[in-house]
Amino acid sequence: MSSKEEGAGVAPQNKGSWSSFLKSIASFSGDLSSLTAPPFILSTTSLVEYSSYWAEHPSLLVAPAAEPDPARRALLVLRWFLSTLKQQYSSRSEKLGTEKKPLNPFLGELFLGRWEDAAGTTHLVSEQVSHHPPATAYYIWNDEHGVRLQGYNAQKASFSRTIHVKQIGHAVLHLDKYDEDYLITLPSLHIEGLIYGAPFVELNRHTFIQSSTGYTAKIDYSGKGWLSGKKNSFTASLYTDGHEKEPLYTVDGQWTDSFVIRDGKTKKEVETYDAKTACTTPLTVAPVEAQDPLESRRAWRAVAASIDAGDLDTTSVEKSKIENAQRELRRTEQAEGREWTRRYFSAAPHDAVLETLGAKVGERAEDDKTGGVWRWDAAKAAKLGGETKP
Repeated sequence: MSSKEEGAGVAPQNKGSWSSFLKSIASFSGDLSSLTAPPFILSTTSLVEYSSYWAEHPSLLVAPAAEPDPARRALLVLRWFLSTLKQQYSSRSEKLGTEKKPLNPFLGELFLGRWEDAAGTTHLVSEQVSHHPPATAYYIWNDEHGVRLQGYNAQKASFSRTIHVKQIGHAVLHLDKYDEDYLITLPSLHIEGLIYGAPFVELNRHTFIQSSTGYTAKIDYSGKGWLSGKKNSFTASLYTDGHEKEPLYTVDGQWTDSFVIRDGKTKKEVETYDAKTACTTPLTVAPVEAQDPLESRRAWRAVAASIDAGDLDTTSVEKSKIENAQRELRRTEQAEGREWTRRYFSAAPHDAVLETLGAKVGERAEDDKTGGVWRWDAAKAAKLGGETKP
């Protein structure tokens, strides 16, 4: 069978469900994230775990903190960000053979972990801070190097020939030593290969990294297209604010393969990064039996086990148990005139970093689509003590 036939990547017993799913997508109006997907394309991983993809190369994350030159620091931030793209948007399809639909996190769902390597200990806290609309907040930090990353994101999915996803939110990288911030905007994406049953992610348009020290990085994404081009291609440039035509550095390549950093003036190669051979550091997570009931892998373990076993009926039953319990919690809260208390994050009335740096690249808060501007609440974390460090 040709790989270009409809549903070629779907097992024969699931072709009927796949065709029905495609028809339901095409006729669905509204946010596709609320659409129920057939169990055989479900991932065993909740979306709340995706925050970990920001830091699977801890040494690259902390590298800017050791660089005294501000332009080079901005370049190292850009290099780190580009290194995260393969993990964030391609690692799942490479591991599983195709992109799967993640489990929708429930309000209050947690994912805690840490990385241990030559960079020291890098910590992660990820929390589902809003359910309607759905939004995930995260905080990643390395005290030894004084590097802190926090952010939040939501997704708005729609259909036009394929699935398109607009990511709403941003991330902020802070370097303690220099007291500087980098505002990072999030790429839009679409799903390629959907009709053939072998979906994968392609990034769209452009994103920015805006520093508080006067440097801007712009990344332009382009996919393979119908006739030409290479999959997951991009170009990027780093320039002083307002001087886009005079780049200090340029970068081009494929975020799933390799890319080359060049000096903007001399065009000489500065560095080549190979995403295919770059080693990731495994994330350490507490054993499931030792996790809090709200931690993702404990909460979803019965669902994940049934997905792995190919037991679609049990998958539906176990998912419904969680979803119904959440609906009951919301009804109780509404009756008592209260709302769910976020464990690690709080909604900020305004954020100076977002307002100042966002104005330079057209990024602004969209509270109605994310439930608020979510920021790490150090006071809450201090009260919890060791619970933030699994």
